[in-house]
Amino acid sequence: MSFQRDPLAGKIPVTLITGFLGSGKTTLISRLVRHPDMNRVAVVINEVGEIGIDHDLVSQSSENISLLANGCICCSVRTDLQETLRDLFARRQVGEVFDFDRVIIETTGLADPAPVIQTLISDALIGAQFRLDGLVALVDAVNGLSTLDTQPEAVKQVAVADRLFISKSDLATPEGLASLRQRLSDLNPQATPSLVVHGDLPPRALIGLGLASARAGEHTLQFLGESLADTSTDTSRAGRYLGERSPPHDPSIRTLSLRFQQPFAWSAFSSALDLLTQMRGPDLLRVKGIVNVEGKPVVVQGVQHLFHPPVELDRWPSDDHDSRLVFITRHIEADVIRRLFEVVGQLGLGTPQPVATSSSDARNTPRSTLTS
Repeated sequence: MSFQRDPLAGKIPVTLITGFLGSGKTTLISRLVRHPDMNRVAVVINEVGEIGIDHDLVSQSSENISLLANGCICCSVRTDLQETLRDLFARRQVGEVFDFDRVIIETTGLADPAPVIQTLISDALIGAQFRLDGLVALVDAVNGLSTLDTQPEAVKQVAVADRLFISKSDLATPEGLASLRQRLSDLNPQATPSLVVHGDLPPRALIGLGLASARAGEHTLQFLGESLADTSTDTSRAGRYLGERSPPHDPSIRTLSLRFQQPFAWSAFSSALDLLTQMRGPDLLRVKGIVNVEGKPVVVQGVQHLFHPPVELDRWPSDDHDSRLVFITRHIEADVIRRLFEVVGQLGLGTPQPVATSSSDARNTPRSTLTS
């Protein structure tokens, strides 16, 4: 495996904004498109008229694209997201719209974010021009707990998010807000919830969430869920890499961290991923991590059965050269994934031995296997 150039260089970053019905996405987007820092951003919304935009803010409209007075593009999805992004990029190429350098996509409240991410991976043209920067999920402070109890889509939105924002916190009780914070932290230990009131959020809070370059650095560690304080190779600190893990309220959603000291052969590692995605792809909500491939650092990330092309970093971002992987899964036991990588590692070059693991497996969760 060889990467001659930075595979992420020049690609337009895409941020997804999701959240269940009533979580405040419309309010947030309405405020964002008015922000002066949005002058080189294209905002893709789901339906015409879903977000009210003042007539004095719109400087020009053409079919499904509105050019706003502050330089922001507001584009509505008429058919499917793939066609919308292709059309948007084509118009950028021929100069029909300005040279935007970022895209923000608002999904519907009932949307599963995974297919949107998969679109960015699977479509050749889109993947060549755009890259996923991150997924942001909004949660209603008043109804968030009950929504998470009854709506599996909301649970999945939270579980796979890179950043979480709690809306309507001014309407919630301190006790209710504290309970919601704990619930969100249980579901997604890597994304610390922040508050947003009346959609007042600067655009910079939504960007820089993903891997932007093959050049390793502090941001690479942050993308992987680590902090500089957690990069020690001391294996006695099990559970500190890639975020602490705590028992979740929802037994179906699990977060597993694995660490391997011995390097992988790429054939062995990719075989393990292939087998896992073939057998349990729909329940493999999200995966990301850094893998030691015969001494070289390679970043992997995927959603369900589709994975981004692996990115070989120019160097290790710290002195820690262990492989570290985070799996967010649904109805898959931690030991199933752990044993899979051990067995496939034995069939490849060497036997990767996990030296530390941590998991948010809940007690009394039904057992599952790769073939169940």
